[in-house]
Order: sequence, then structure tokens, then C-alpha cells
Amino acid sequence: MLQSQSVHCFYIIHSSLAMNTTANQLVTLRGGGDANGVIRNKCLDKERDALLQFKANLHDPDGSLSTWRPEDDDCCAWEGVWCDSQTGHHVTDLYLSDAGLVGEISHSLVNLTYLNCLDLSSNSFHGTIPMFIGSLTELRYLDLSGNSFYGIIPPEFGNLTKLQRLSLQDVGRCRVENPQWLSSLSHLKELEVDGISLAKANQWVNVILNLPKLSDLSLDGCELSQVMYPYSSSFLNSSSSSIEFLSLRNNNLTSSMYHWMFPLTSNKLRFLDLSSNMLDGIPKYLGNLCSLETLYFNNNSAVVKVPDFLNNLSSGCSFLTFQDLSIRRSQFTGSLSDEIQKFSSLSFLDLSDNQINGAISEKLWELPLLEKIDLSQNHLSGTISKNIGKSKALYINLSKNPLQGVPSTDHMSNLSYVKHIDLRSCKLGPHFPIWMKKLENLTRLDISNTSISDTVPPEFWKMKFDYLNLSSNNISGKIPDLSLILGYTPAMDLSSNNFDGPIPHLPSSLTSLNLSRNKFSGGISFLCQIVDGLLEFLDISHNSLTGQLPDCLWHFKELKILNLGHNNLSGRLPPSIRSLIELEVLYLYKNNFSGELPLSLKNCTKLNFLDLGANRFSGNVPAWIGENLSGLYGLILRSNNFFGTIPLQLCQLPNLQILDFSRNNLHGSIPSCLSNLTRMAQEGFLPPPNVHPYAFRFANFAKFNLPYPNEEEYVDHAMIEWQGDEREFTHNLGLLKSIDLSSNNLTGNIPHELTNLHELLALNLSKNALLGEIPQKIGQMKKLLTLDISRNNLSGGIPSSMCQMTFLGYLNVSSNNLSGRIPSSTQLQSFQPSSYDGNAGLCGPPLFRKCTGDEESQVPSVVCKSEGDEDWRWFYISGAAGFVTGFWIACGTLLLNHRGRRAFFHFYDSFRDWVYQEVVVFITKLRRIEQA
Repeated sequence: MLQSQSVHCFYIIHSSLAMNTTANQLVTLRGGGDANGVIRNKCLDKERDALLQFKANLHDPDGSLSTWRPEDDDCCAWEGVWCDSQTGHHVTDLYLSDAGLVGEISHSLVNLTYLNCLDLSSNSFHGTIPMFIGSLTELRYLDLSGNSFYGIIPPEFGNLTKLQRLSLQDVGRCRVENPQWLSSLSHLKELEVDGISLAKANQWVNVILNLPKLSDLSLDGCELSQVMYPYSSSFLNSSSSSIEFLSLRNNNLTSSMYHWMFPLTSNKLRFLDLSSNMLDGIPKYLGNLCSLETLYFNNNSAVVKVPDFLNNLSSGCSFLTFQDLSIRRSQFTGSLSDEIQKFSSLSFLDLSDNQINGAISEKLWELPLLEKIDLSQNHLSGTISKNIGKSKALYINLSKNPLQGVPSTDHMSNLSYVKHIDLRSCKLGPHFPIWMKKLENLTRLDISNTSISDTVPPEFWKMKFDYLNLSSNNISGKIPDLSLILGYTPAMDLSSNNFDGPIPHLPSSLTSLNLSRNKFSGGISFLCQIVDGLLEFLDISHNSLTGQLPDCLWHFKELKILNLGHNNLSGRLPPSIRSLIELEVLYLYKNNFSGELPLSLKNCTKLNFLDLGANRFSGNVPAWIGENLSGLYGLILRSNNFFGTIPLQLCQLPNLQILDFSRNNLHGSIPSCLSNLTRMAQEGFLPPPNVHPYAFRFANFAKFNLPYPNEEEYVDHAMIEWQGDEREFTHNLGLLKSIDLSSNNLTGNIPHELTNLHELLALNLSKNALLGEIPQKIGQMKKLLTLDISRNNLSGGIPSSMCQMTFLGYLNVSSNNLSGRIPSSTQLQSFQPSSYDGNAGLCGPPLFRKCTGDEESQVPSVVCKSEGDEDWRWFYISGAAGFVTGFWIACGTLLLNHRGRRAFFHFYDSFRDWVYQEVVVFITKLRRIEQA
């Protein structure tokens, strides 16, 4: 693996040498020797010892350096090491990219004085970047990217005057304060310093312009907007740059940067990426770059009309060479005008997720070289032009636009080249589009949520799809045997329709299958035909499936999501469930599964959401759940027949934030160690854990250069008892932190340690046989929204600290033996009297039962201390401060974490309406309380 990743470096350094070298001489470049017995010349002892010392300082969990053995004299034969006979068998190249190495770079490498290439990228090296690397003056290629260094990039790198490629992308928390050392690298062709802070690198533009051979420059995320003096004015009069590839992504740049970017651009520039900045347009001089082929302008804040943008680009000669144009998610407005026809060389056009409106220009479909078109998530209207039949595009995405009308067969059947069509959320129905059968090369099709109410024509199922999405329509009928029909590694989503009958045989190479929310019936033996081991996602929930889960799950070693919920499946879980070693989600809610949980389930160590609720499982709650499934954030065993005590090992689950054992036959006391569930106790922002990405595998898809082309997301959901009613939580499940132990036979006191769970939102201990008093410090659980401890044998009074629980929206302490006055607080008095019923000794509002002495005195004996105006003012101020702090913690995490960013915004889109509703209700309640 290491040698295969060295091709780039080997080509740069040795391509010219190989042209003048015989075949036998080329063998010796690697270190001598071949299968025919050519004599191998050994490396030098000094350099061999240097490599062994380098290894000795490292942790090598993957065994990448296993061939580096002290007893082996020939280090030239070691993995990742190359030697050159023409230099006396010195080590010239060291390739250890993506080797899983951990530790610091040993100073012993200073003895490799003939080193041409050093590639240590994509490992876990840490500490500061060693200065001694600057003494390896023969280096032509240096790649330290993808590690965890910190500190200043050593200015000693300026001694590497023969360097042709320097890659320091994402090396950690590093910075360049004085970039002048770069001026010495006169042979440098490629410079990649993504993620390194240049905030103090004044006049860095001047330095770059002094590198006469530089062709590739990548400065993504380098804090360029903070540089006070990026240039001196003498360099801005003209452009003589040799740069062909320029990337300035993610720097918070505004349009004032175009002044200093001008000298970095010339007619040699072919690729320009200005994405993820704060640019509000482009300068006209870009239109004069006659070699420009690619422009990425994604994720900017340009409220610009598309015709104006295209006019700027077409003002010179660049429109003649443009091949790739991507302006995704940049707030563009206006219509896609006929100006697009000038870009006759265009092959890739992505204008998705903007505010573009009006009809699509018919000229777009006449561009002769256009292969990929993405206009999704805009406000395009009208009908799909008949000119679409003239297009030679391979990929067309018009999804999530209010396009209307049914494209005719004449319009669409001429798309003989198209391989991918996405018309999601357009209005194609009510009839199934018969023009599909004319598209012989179509391999990916998404016509979900398109108002189709029809059956699928039989000939449609004969098409060779890699990806098929017909979900969220009203399609009915049965599905034929597809085992020999669909394409290679297919993904299929037929969910939320009215398909019925048994689930047929399916391709053995499936990667994703979603048949949920239909009317399928019969058994699920079809699973045993999916034998290629590629399946990552399986959802057949919400059907009428029966029978047992077959014991053939050993095929599913890549499976991440398994959802069989809301069916009539029965029997025990099969032993082969031990093979699901990649499983993250197991959802079996509302079936008839029975028996004890199999010990083999503990092999599924990557599980983070386990919902076995509403079945007939029995036996003790296994202790191995806490010992082996440490990644669980959701554990739901509600509505089963579990008995015994709650195992203490569950307290070892640091990520657990949803614990639901309600409606079982558990006995014993509530473990006080539940206070160790840190996710419920510690404040802090984490991306919602209920969003799970899973991948597809498509052949020849990378050429489209699409964002996240092979990835979808699954969002966990669960039925939770909330404020006395059952509610299904979906996108908001990742924010829920709750404990529900209700409807069991638990005894003893409520552990006072539970009051340390300061982040808990819901606590339900009702319908047990708990004794003693309510913990006096329960008021510390200030974020509780719902508290139910009804139908127990609790005694004593209601603690006055409960007045501090100002977010409490639901309270039920009924049917206990509580006594005394209900503490006087607008919060506690706002609940209905039924929340306190069944406690003969309780008195005071909101109950009509007066306390002794109320006739003589209107002063309550138990008064809460947080009712004045100052306390309400403190509540609003601290709430605002908390919001600001949390907002920036969240944003900082999202900016640094790609997956967290995607997961959070996916969650946000569906959650914001729920939040708005809940906040309005809560504020209304606060006002009512304050007025009272």
C-alpha cells in the first residue's frame, strides 16, 4: 500500500532519470534485486540505523513497519524505503503515507543526507515540526500533511532550495509568521499549506510572486482575511504569475481581496477556487483570463443576478475555455438567461441551492459539451423545455424546484446519453413517466415525491439501475424478481408507497435498501440472497412482515443501519447477529421478538442506538451492554418482559443520553451510579448523534465531481413518553436527554445523586414502589422539562428547591403520600391540581385544600426565593449569554468538523419549526406565570 502511494513523488524525481536509464539500471533504483536473481546491493549501515531509530520512537498499531527488522541488513528492501545505486545505495525516498504511525519524528533522519522525497502524510505525528528537516538539502518532495503538529513552520525550510513540492495541508495548529524563507525555494512548483495560519504573514503575495516556477498554490483556510499587509503596492501593477492552480477557499475573504489577487492571476491560470468566503461578486478581469477552465464560487454571500455574473465572465476571452463552473449555495438570484450559450466549452455546471427563478433557458440544453447539470434547490418554474432532448448531458439534476407539467416522450426520449436524472419534488404525476423506458443508458434515477399515483410498467423493472428512488409517492402493485435485473451494487429506495405482496428476490450486491412504509407481507427470507457483503443500509420497517429473522446475517459485515420496526416478526434473534460488526443502529421496535438477548449481540461494539422496545424479550438486562457497547447514546428496552435488577455496568456508558426501561418487571433499587452518565451531566455542544451517514458504491461516478456523491444519511427515531403522552422523536431525538424507568417494580429511595444530572430534560420514575422523600436538591436539575414521579409511595414535603426549575413544563407527583404546603412559586402554582392529586397531606394552591392557619395569615410558610423582578431579569440575561456562548461553540465545532456540519444542518432544517412552536408556547406560559 505504501509503495502504491509513492507514485507522485517517484514520478517527479525519477521521470527524467528513467528516460536515460536501462531496464537493469532501473531495478537498482529500488534497491537492487529482482525475481531472476540480480544481486541486491545493501543500504549503508548509518542510514539503516537511522531508520531503526526512527521506528523505535513510534507506535505502529497497523504494523506498517513490520519489515523494518534489526536482523535484516538491507533496508532498501523495507516497506516504504527506496534507494538509488547511482548515489552509492543511499536511501533517497521515504514513503510512509497513511501508515497509521503515532509519535514524533526522530532526529535520526538527519543522517539521510541523500533523501530526495519524504512523505509522512496522513499519520498521527505530533509535536513541533523538526527544524532539522531544513538540513536535508537534497529534498525535492516534502509532504507532512494530515498530521497533528503545532507551532511555527521552521524558517529552516528555506534551505531546501531544490524543493519542487511542499505539502503542509492540515498539519495541525501551525502558523507562518514571516514567509520570507519561501523566497529561497526558486524551484518550487507546488505549494499546499491549507489550514496553516498566515494571519501574521505580511507581504505574502510578494513572496509568492518571487517563485518563478510555482504552478499550484493552495491556501485554503489560512486566515488570509486577517493579514494586515498582504502585499506591497509595487507588485500590483501587472500580473506575471506562473500559477495555474489557485485555491483560496474558506478564508472569510471579502471582495476587497480582488485587488491583491490580481497579480496572482494571469493567462496561465486554469483553476480558481474562491468557495466558502464572503464575496459578493467577481471582478471583470477574470473574464480576461484566456486559459481559465474551472471556477468554483460555492458558499459565498453574493446576492448577484445570474445574468450579471455571466456577463462579467463573458466580457473577455475566458468564456471560450470555461469547462467547469460551480456556484453552489451562494444566494444567486435572477433567471438562467440565454447568456449561458456563450460558454460553448462548458462540461460541468452547478448552480444548485440558490434563489434562481423563472424558466430554464432553452439554450442551456444546446451546449454541445455539457455533461453535468445541477440546478437543484432553486425556484425555477414553468415546464421542462422540449430542448432537453438535444442535450448530451450524462447527469441532470432539476430536483426541488416547482417545475410543473409532465415531460412528454418526445421531450425526454432523445436523451440517449443521460445516465443520471434527479427530478425529486418536481410534479410529474399522476401517471408513471413512460419516457423512462427510452433512456437505455440510465443508471441513476430519483423521481421521489413527484405526485405519482400509478403502477410501475413491467418494462421499467428491466432497466439496469445502480440507484433507484421512487419514494414518497402513491405507487402501488407488486415488485417482480429483481435478482438478475438491477445493475452492479445497486441502491434502492421504494419507501412510503403502497407496494404490496411479498418482498421478491433482490440483487446479491445491494448496498442500500429501503422498503419501509409500504404494505409488504410474508417472510424476510430474501435477506439470505444478499450475499456479496456490500449492504450498509436496510430499512423494511412499517410493513406487515411475519416470520423469524433468518440466521444468515454473516453476509452483512458492512451493515450500519438495520431497521425492522413496526412489523409482526417473531422468534429469537439469530446467533449470526454477531457478524454485524459495523452496526450502528438496531431498531426492532414493535414486533413480537422473544427470548433473552443473545450474548452474540455484544460483538456489535459500534452500536450507538439500540431500540428493542415493544417486543416480548425477557430475562435479565445483560451486564455486557455496559461493558461492551460503550458507544451507546440511546438504549430503549421499554414494553418488554425483562426482570431482575438494573445492572450497575450501565453506569459505564459515557455517551448515554436516552435510557428507557419503562413497562418491564424490573425490581430492586435505582442505581445511584447513574449519576456517572456524563452526557446527561456535563454541558457542552456535540453534533447530534442520531444522524448516520452511509455510503453507496457506484462505478465511474467520481468523474462528475459531485459534492458527497455516494453518501446518504439516516436519522434515528424513537417513541418516547413525553409529558404524559407518547410522542415520536425524529430529528430532535439527538437533543433529548431522558431517563424513563416507569411502570416497573423498583423500590427504595430516589438516589440523591441523580440530581447531579444537570443536563437531563426528562425524568419519569412513575408507577413503581419508591419510598422516602423527594431529594432536597432536585432543584439543581434546572433544565428538566418534564418530571413524573407519580404513583409511588413517596412521603415528606415538596422541596422548596423545585422553585428553581423554571423550565419545567410538565409535573406529576400525584398518588403518593406527600404532605405539607406546596411551595409558593408561580411555577409550581401554574400546574393543574391533578398534578398533585392523591396526596392527602398536601395543601395550598393550586389545590383548593387550604393549609392550617391560612385563615389567620396570608403569608405562606414555604416561600421560593426567586420570584422578584430581579430574578426574572437575571433569567433573561443569563439565557441570552448562554445562547451566545453556545452559538459560538457550536459554530466553531461546525466549521472544523465536516461531518458534524452536515449532520447539524440536516437536523436543524427539520427541527427549527418544532423549536419555534415550543418556544412560543413556553414564552406565553412565562408571561402568564409572571402576570399571576
